Amino acid sequence: MISVKKIDLHVFRYPIDVPVRTSFGVMHDRPAVLIRTEDADGNFGWGEAWCNFPACGAEHRYKLCATVIAPILLGSSFGSLGEVFQTLTARTHILALQCREPGPLAQAIAGTMGALWDMEARKAGKPLYRFLADDKPATNGLIPAYASGINSLGAVENVQRHQELGYDTFKVKIGFDFAADIKTIESVLDVLKEGDTLNVDVNQAWSFEDAQRNIAALGDYPLGWIEEPIASDHAPEGFAALERINAIPIAAGENIYGLADYAAHYAVNALGVVQPDACKWGGPGLCLDVARDALAAGAVYCPHFLGAGIGLWTSAHILAAAGGPGKLEVDVNHNPLQDMLGQPRPQFANSAFQLTDEPGIGVVPDLDAAREFTRESCTVTA
Repeated sequence: MISVKKIDLHVFRYPIDVPVRTSFGVMHDRPAVLIRTEDADGNFGWGEAWCNFPACGAEHRYKLCATVIAPILLGSSFGSLGEVFQTLTARTHILALQCREPGPLAQAIAGTMGALWDMEARKAGKPLYRFLADDKPATNGLIPAYASGINSLGAVENVQRHQELGYDTFKVKIGFDFAADIKTIESVLDVLKEGDTLNVDVNQAWSFEDAQRNIAALGDYPLGWIEEPIASDHAPEGFAALERINAIPIAAGENIYGLADYAAHYAVNALGVVQPDACKWGGPGLCLDVARDALAAGAVYCPHFLGAGIGLWTSAHILAAAGGPGKLEVDVNHNPLQDMLGQPRPQFANSAFQLTDEPGIGVVPDLDAAREFTRESCTVTA
């Protein structure tokens, strides 16, 4: 049985000098919301809830976890992790409709599920990727990775810096002005080495008509994928039409919630790359289901993630369990919370991380190191 005695919650914010810019918003600091669950026997686990936007998002998700999710979870017993997810989702369904906040509630649930999966894997004495895959993971924990989150401004220097660190695949943000985007793409391609790959992320910036025109123009460039060219709530058939324009795969999935919605995209071959975010929806268990369905449909699975250390290594374990040609997304913008809140960092060499056989996700946050960046903390008990 699964039962939780207490939940510890933390909000962190790390100030940055260079903002992280997307087509829809700017991050002026790096936030994180961490969730720690503990059962009556002292078994514990850590999870992370997505909280990058809007600017007040971290405090909001923190309060949702404390005031909505924790009271449902504490004091109850569940037969499986799937039952926990179903209960939390069902119990918050009307609230999500009433306040029109299905996303933030799903993110609070996802972070909680991450903590519970980590707790149960630690209890079983197994690394999460083996626990997720019932001791039949698709890999031995060696995870290829790519450098992500690269701003268009300074992209060349950032790419070159991470080439020196051993990365061979890079994702640059575009979607600002197409003429400027082309210049960014061309300048980065000029410094890539043989075997390197450039992906681009539009962050939902284009209308469908603009996407058709722009993707056709991008067919002249050797890109690995084009991510979220249109709004994520566009019909799957629209994504499928864009997928057929040229040989460059269309990537999306971080803002798709629900197995049925993913299945609708697979049914019309809408996506070449599928990117669920375990800190936004579903947690590790359901995101592994998405990954396996994507691979069965002939797509590439690449977990989406942009946050601190707990969510990063949770994503790595899901990828290790699922396998396939996908790579781990590693945000390479300045964010010391990746290391402070995910120690010890797995070893990186030859563009890949090696997960250890430590139980659970194999890392814990260094709360003392991050103390000056802690904005709120609380403990909720049964």
